Amino acid sequence: MKRIILFLAALNCYLGLSQTVITGFVHDKNNDPIEGANIYLDGTYDGATSKANGQFEFSTMEKGVHSLVVSFLSYETQTITNEVSQLNKLNIILREDVNSLDTVVISAGSFEANDNSKVSVLKPLDVVTTASALGDFVGALQTLPGTSNVAEDGRLFVRGGSADETQIFIDGIRVFTPYTPTTNNIPTRGRYSPFLFDGITFSTGGYSAEFGQALSSVLLLNTVNEPDQNKTDIGIMTVGANVGNTQKWENNSLSVNVNYINLAPYLAVFEDRNNWHRPFEGAQGEAVFRQKFNKGLLKFYGAFDVTRFELTQEDINIEEGIRYKLNNQNFYLNTSYKGILNYNWSIDTGLSYTYARTKVNVIENSIKDTENSTHLKLKLRKRFNSRFKLSFGLEQFLTDFEEDFENDFFQDTYGYQNPISTVYSEADFIFSKNFALKAGLRGEYSNIFKSFNVSPRLSLAYKISTNGQLSLAYGDFYQNPSSAILKFEQNLRPQYTQHFIFNYQYVNNGKLLRAELYRKNYDYLVKYDTEFASFDSDFNSTGYAYAQGLDLFWRDNTGIDNLDYWVSYSYLDTQRDHLNFPMAAQPNFATKHNLSVVGKYWIDGLKSQLGLAYGFSSGRPYTDPNKGGFLTERTKNFNSLSLNWAYLISQQKILYFSVNNVLGFKNINGYQYANTPDDNGVFARRPLLPAADQFFFIGFFWTISERGTDNQLNNL
Repeated sequence: MKRIILFLAALNCYLGLSQTVITGFVHDKNNDPIEGANIYLDGTYDGATSKANGQFEFSTMEKGVHSLVVSFLSYETQTITNEVSQLNKLNIILREDVNSLDTVVISAGSFEANDNSKVSVLKPLDVVTTASALGDFVGALQTLPGTSNVAEDGRLFVRGGSADETQIFIDGIRVFTPYTPTTNNIPTRGRYSPFLFDGITFSTGGYSAEFGQALSSVLLLNTVNEPDQNKTDIGIMTVGANVGNTQKWENNSLSVNVNYINLAPYLAVFEDRNNWHRPFEGAQGEAVFRQKFNKGLLKFYGAFDVTRFELTQEDINIEEGIRYKLNNQNFYLNTSYKGILNYNWSIDTGLSYTYARTKVNVIENSIKDTENSTHLKLKLRKRFNSRFKLSFGLEQFLTDFEEDFENDFFQDTYGYQNPISTVYSEADFIFSKNFALKAGLRGEYSNIFKSFNVSPRLSLAYKISTNGQLSLAYGDFYQNPSSAILKFEQNLRPQYTQHFIFNYQYVNNGKLLRAELYRKNYDYLVKYDTEFASFDSDFNSTGYAYAQGLDLFWRDNTGIDNLDYWVSYSYLDTQRDHLNFPMAAQPNFATKHNLSVVGKYWIDGLKSQLGLAYGFSSGRPYTDPNKGGFLTERTKNFNSLSLNWAYLISQQKILYFSVNNVLGFKNINGYQYANTPDDNGVFARRPLLPAADQFFFIGFFWTISERGTDNQLNNL
């Protein structure tokens, strides 16, 4: 027995002498102790839990080099690799986990519209349920702050910039001709169906170095990565019809959408102010094919559309009016690939090709425009850790534009080729859950001007409370003049603007408040000395401008049961000296005050969603030759109230009604004056009125899906 006792005592002494004690403290960045952190040697059962004062201690028989792991919920796991004998009296500082949902996000100048976004201002469904949008994603975005109401145009005018200053991208690849062609006083629409996209990012300024050739804004449309089931969508409307089908297989899928619009039946019932010889008619088709790989996703997106119409519009200087005929063909192909490479590298690459051909006859003039454009892009991204990411990329833009002009007395051809080569790099730093920074640099070589321009970009965000944060953004932006200028003159330089943005954002339980101040300085804008840009104009790059203002946005979808609403307001102060302006003035597309109120209310007993959209804009500038001055007069204020009603006949059948400008406000877009005064020396004028004061829409939408429970408005 004594031998056993002596043996156990010796063994215990040996074990005690062979064990190593690991000790230390666990704190956060403020040196406050962390209680309950798990500390252990990787690959063993040896470990402990930190006490209330952050202290831990445990023994191990392990020798040599080992990894000590320290982890705690909402903090980053830390690993210390060293000789076991050196793992004592440790002072371990855990950093907050920046991947958590409450981490700060950079929001200055950017509106997310994605169901997966941490901060979603609009969702894809908002496009088709906003009363004034009529199913057009551009129409829905016009209810956001920062946009000006130019009712007769239909494109995006952002923070004092013209519509040409906003560029649209699909899956990160440029769209060169995003709008259907139209004529004076008839608003255009975006070419693409909102049902093929699951995310929209609308940046009103200060955007990433990844995007260029846009002075004011970029609109990023992301197609659906993977549909959830096979389905067919059918729509029958007062203006046409559409059908879409999605087929899903194990590793790939295909979505097709076809749309036909013909306004002849509608105009037979509701005549407008134009004399139509051939009412607007258009056919569009889109397809998205997706192929999944082990570490990547390949997409092919293709779209085509044809548009034609012919009409005569009133003109104060031409008694018989202006006869206008248009025939347009447009094709767009987009291929993109996103994938994961080794060692935390990822790749994002793609290309697009646009073919656009437009034939226009105006009075006795025949104009034929042909554009071939390509965008090639390669982006690589390295994730060093959760706090630092680096990306860089290369881009090439190619545009070949040609115009043939002909009438009984004159014939000529104009055009240009415009290659632009780009390199950019950008880094994301997340210093903590409360502080993040994005810094980038973009360089562009414009072959047509033989110039190289460098654009720094910087954005940062700081979280000041649980639900509130501040953001700042700065950036330089360059953009070549539009085809309307370059087809006549190439001895110019890229136009330039500088953005300064200060943003406050509050998000809490379905409520979102955004307030943003901004300043934009323009330089090198195009000027010319004739009434319109022409072959005989004298062009230069001496124009300049500024734009500054305040944007406010409030959305609440939880405060009142079944009610979702948002309110946006913009104040804009801007002046420009560009085009044929004799002096700096507020341009006629800019409105000082813009207000939008959008509401949607679900009535369960009626299986209906009722919606309204109210838009207000202060008067727009115009020049009255009878009073002198330049753009010193103002039209009356713009007002429009639109209503819609979506009735769920059954789970997959919807009846939809909408009326734009239901109260029939007599809005005026401006005035046209006679070229010469009458006998009393007075220049006669006529108001530029919309083609119709109101627009009525009725549609029936039917979804046929595998589950039988979904519909095109499945959140009703």
